[in-house]
Amino acid sequence: MEWRSSVTTAGKLMFLISTLMLLASTTNAHNITHILAQFPEFSTFNHYLTVTHLAAEINRRQTITVCVVDNAAMNSLLAKHLSIYAIKNVLSLHVLLDYFGAKKLHQITDGTVLSATMYQATGSAPGTSGFVNITDMKGGKVAFGAEDAGTLDASFVKSVKEIPYNLSVIQISKILTSPEAEAPAPGPAGMNLTDVMSAHGCKVFADTLSGTDAEKTYMGNIEGGLTVFCPLDDAFKKFLPKFKNLTADGKNSLLLYHGIPIYQSISSLKSNNGPMNTLATDGASKYDFTVQNDGEQVTLITKVVTAKITGTLFDEQPVAIYTIDKVLLPKELFKADISPAPAPTPEAKAPKSSKKNHHASPPAPDASSDSGPSPADGPDGDAADQTADNNDAGGSRFKSGGMVLSVALGLLSGLSML
Repeated sequence: MEWRSSVTTAGKLMFLISTLMLLASTTNAHNITHILAQFPEFSTFNHYLTVTHLAAEINRRQTITVCVVDNAAMNSLLAKHLSIYAIKNVLSLHVLLDYFGAKKLHQITDGTVLSATMYQATGSAPGTSGFVNITDMKGGKVAFGAEDAGTLDASFVKSVKEIPYNLSVIQISKILTSPEAEAPAPGPAGMNLTDVMSAHGCKVFADTLSGTDAEKTYMGNIEGGLTVFCPLDDAFKKFLPKFKNLTADGKNSLLLYHGIPIYQSISSLKSNNGPMNTLATDGASKYDFTVQNDGEQVTLITKVVTAKITGTLFDEQPVAIYTIDKVLLPKELFKADISPAPAPTPEAKAPKSSKKNHHASPPAPDASSDSGPSPADGPDGDAADQTADNNDAGGSRFKSGGMVLSVALGLLSGLSML
C-alpha cells in the first residue's frame, strides 16, 4: 500500500510540474529581436529596430503588427542615405497599432482599412501620414501603402509569427515609402544640452555633467533620439555631498541614469507605463526605472526613490528635456537609505572596462564573498548578455506569474482529492 501511495504521489507531482512548465511557456511577453533573429533574411530590418530603439517600444506594446521586409528591400531604403532619425520614422510606419494576422487580412470589412502606426503615435506625423492603407485586392492579394504616398505598392508575402491578438509579424514585399517620414530631421543641430539646462533651472546638474564622458554619451545620442530627466537645482544641490562620495564609475553611471536613448514626448510618457532602460544600461547592469502615470502626473520610480516630472524644459524631436523634483537614485548604487556605494578596497580586483562600452559599469561583486548581494553590487538574477529589449519584456512576464500561481494552486487542490 505504501509503494502504491508513493507512485501515486510521484505521478501527481510530475503532472503538476509538466502543467506549470506548459503554462510558463505561454506567458512570456514577446521579444521582436529574438523572433526575427530566427530568420536571417530579416537581419537588416532587425538590426535597425535595435539601432533606432524601436525594438524596446514594440516589446512594451500589446496588440501590434510588425510589417517586416527582407534584406534586399531594406537595401533600397538604405540606398537613400537617410538620417537615423528618418529611418526610424520609416520603420515606425511599419509597426501597426492593431493585430493583423493572415486570416484577418483576408477578412477586412469593406475590403479596406486605415491602420494607425507607431509613427502616428509619436505625434510628429502631420495629417494622415502616420496611417497605412490595407486593402484586400481581388485574387487573394492584400496590398499596403502609406496613406500620404497615395499608392499601394507593397503586398502581403507571408505570416512570420503570430501570437493571437497580441503580436503579429508579417512580411510585406517592399518598404512603405512616405515623403513625410523620410523628411530630414527637424531637430536641433549642434545644440548644447548643458547650456539649455543651465538656462532653465538645472544649472547644478548641467555643471556636474559638463566636460564628462557622460556628456559625450548624451551628445552622441541626440541624432537617434534622447530624453533627459534633469533634477532641479535645489534637488541636485542637496544631493552633491553624496554624489562626491561615489566612485568615478558610479558618478558616470548616475549621470547617464538620467537619460534614455530615445525621444519620448510627454504624451508618450503618459501612455507608456512600465520599465524604461537608460543610457547607463549595459549588459548585466540594468540601471532601469519604471515610468508610472496617474492622470496628468508622470512619476519615475527606482527601487530607492520616486521622482515627479515637474515641467518640460525642451521638446523638439529628437530631443526632450524634462525637469524632475528629485535626483534619480539607481539601486545599483544606493540602498533604500540612499547610502552611496563604497569605493572598492585596494585588495578588490575590479573587472577591466570593455572599450566597446560607452561607459564604465560599477564593479561586479566578488563571487567568493560570504555576504549576500547588496544594492551596490549591481542587479541580481539576470544574464550578463541581457539586452535593452528583453529587459522590457520582464514586466509582462512578472504580471503573468499570478495566473500561473492561481492555476497551480487549483491543480494541487484537485489532485489532493484523488
